[in-house]
Amino acid sequence: MAAEPASLVDVVLLPMQRRHLRAALRIENQVYPRPWTTGLFQSELALGDRRTYLVAKASSKLVGYGGALYVLPDAHITTIAVEPSFQRQGIGVLLLHALCRAAVDKGATALTLEVRTSNEPALRLYRRFGFAPAGVREGYYTDPVEDAVIMWAHDVDGAAFAARLDELAPRQEAS
Repeated sequence: MAAEPASLVDVVLLPMQRRHLRAALRIENQVYPRPWTTGLFQSELALGDRRTYLVAKASSKLVGYGGALYVLPDAHITTIAVEPSFQRQGIGVLLLHALCRAAVDKGATALTLEVRTSNEPALRLYRRFGFAPAGVREGYYTDPVEDAVIMWAHDVDGAAFAARLDELAPRQEAS
């Protein structure tokens, strides 16, 4: 059964906490062939200020999440996932936007990530945010085996990236 479309007005981002893990894992198992485990999420959350993990909630339902790690001056987007029935509604944009802002606030000057070569929707999203392909990790993904595109966004602490984020800021219209 398809979910009702989420209005971005109804979507809130919150710091991920242990109580969110069951719902995050449900999404993780829907969207990734090799999902993260509870233990991996817990170890990431335990790293505190060296990580940012957010959840997106529509009403009381967790519909997405994303994370970043910091090895300053770089930040790495570790994961972004949206429940399939809520995809293509701007929730991924909302999460990536918040993670980019958090990385800049932490002192990052560059952002990186990996993405499956076949994941065209994600590649388009990342390009909108200024990420550019910088290389390929052959056989990076398994189930099925697939290469990863390594993408970077540089000078994220500069005026041009700030203007890009302002332009991409999710529009939350009042109802």
